[in-house]
Amino acid sequence: MNITRENIDNVNAVIKVLIEKPDYEKTVEETLKEYRQKSFFPGFRPGKAPASLVKKRFGKAVLLDEVNKMLSHNLSKYIVDEKLKILGEPLSNPEQQKDIDWEEDDNFEFVFDIALAPEIEVTLSEDDKIDFYTITVSDEMIDKQIDYITSQMGTNEKAEEVTERSMVKGNFTELDENGEEKEDGINPEDVLMAVDRIKNEEIKKLFAGKHPGDTIVFDPVKAFEDRHEVSHMLKISHEEADNLNSEFKYTITEILEFKKAGLNEELYKKIYGEETEIKTEEDFRQKLKEETAINLLNSSERKFATDTRNTLIEKVNPELPEAFLKRWLKETNKGLTDDQIENEFEGFLKDLKWQIIKDFFIRENELTVDDEEALEFAKELAYAQYSQYGIHNVPDDQIESFAKMILEKPEEKEKLYTKLIEDKVVETVKNKITLQNKEVTQDEFNELIK
Repeated sequence: MNITRENIDNVNAVIKVLIEKPDYEKTVEETLKEYRQKSFFPGFRPGKAPASLVKKRFGKAVLLDEVNKMLSHNLSKYIVDEKLKILGEPLSNPEQQKDIDWEEDDNFEFVFDIALAPEIEVTLSEDDKIDFYTITVSDEMIDKQIDYITSQMGTNEKAEEVTERSMVKGNFTELDENGEEKEDGINPEDVLMAVDRIKNEEIKKLFAGKHPGDTIVFDPVKAFEDRHEVSHMLKISHEEADNLNSEFKYTITEILEFKKAGLNEELYKKIYGEETEIKTEEDFRQKLKEETAINLLNSSERKFATDTRNTLIEKVNPELPEAFLKRWLKETNKGLTDDQIENEFEGFLKDLKWQIIKDFFIRENELTVDDEEALEFAKELAYAQYSQYGIHNVPDDQIESFAKMILEKPEEKEKLYTKLIEDKVVETVKNKITLQNKEVTQDEFNELIK
């Protein structure tokens, strides 16, 4: 077998693989002997059919299979042995690849185009500058967080008078056209309604100032302007709700008023656990300010990572075999149209350039991610998910169990390792350049990331 390579330019090459009869002949003959022993031919005892007959039936398929296996194995081995860093996969060369006659040919030549990853060198110094934006934590941010937390931790308490913010519980009684209780009418009990959900303003006003035991007569369809909602409220079918055209008497049995949680030690313990050192509103605001600063720092780091990526892509701008890559995308993604490839190609190139740059930093700085780092990062993700739901005092063993569940999912594990190694690349860059620190408000930051 003979394999040769011709470099067309820095990023394109042609590989020719010549497979000759002595390379495959012995294996093909041995395979055909096995077929002769195992196959049934009418008129011949098992294993006694003429070799020519076996070859006629199976020869082409066996030859094709063996040559393809040899081609695949040796082409891959050549790429590894030659330490070729290729992009995508080898593609058959449409100009140089000759037609193959599997019946007549003894020697077979295969010609492939390959794309070579460009050799790059990234040199950074203090003369290279990238902005780092720190977001100021404002009192308004803390006020909004306190409002959200106290609303989330609030409760419905019994009240004596209905307001627009009230929830009312009561019993419905369907009335006939004379305003009398309808025999066999719709009469659901203990129906809970939010007064502020009533669409009709005139009906909403009927509830204002009412007390337990008072009654209101109204048409629920007119009140809520949604027959689907009415069907659930009255516990009837959608078909019944579609045909409903009655007024109802609603007798209030209970009034509930939502009250936000108070800023006190009880609230702080619910959020941070019994052992919390937060005792006063000032302590609470300071804690929220610290947590917010950490969350905003994460946003700043993400922005910096994006800016680092864009800066390095522009600075290095690795040469890429664009024509080959378009061919490769089309041949390996049969559903993609030419228009789709063109529309998405710039984004694809940018991602590929960044991957090449990352690979350089990983090699040059021997960056790795070990299992312990991955577990710690998974714990951070687990804690962050709990925190989103206002759960802060989660036991360590529960956090670790959740983290291990994340790492058991191959796709999630790969994303996590990719994120960690990219973070290390960005941190490596950060330590080599000059950071231009800039303080901005949340609104200014939001404008920057649009």
